[in-house]
Amino acid sequence: MSDHYILEGHKAVPCDLMTWAMWLEKNGKERIVAKAQFGDVRVSTVFLGLDYSFGQGPPLLFETLVFEGSHDGDMERCTTWEEAEAQHAAMVARISADTK
Repeated sequence: MSDHYILEGHKAVPCDLMTWAMWLEKNGKERIVAKAQFGDVRVSTVFLGLDYSFGQGPPLLFETLVFEGSHDGDMERCTTWEEAEAQHAAMVARISADTK
């Protein structure tokens, strides 16, 4: 199984290294699932295109990461675009609650 994936719409599809590299170069903006900002704190959710499960379960292809603030470095990964949207919303809710 491939560790490299591209997006077809919002669906992750396994591919070879060259296909992945070419897609990544041309489709940077399509990788962004969502972004949010609370003052200096940023929450970013993106399609990684690489499987970060390292063979331990379903592929982890999307990442939500917090930059700055008390949650700096908090990160979660998931498999699908839909899970990434929900993961982003949950992280934003957590950060928003802590910044009030």
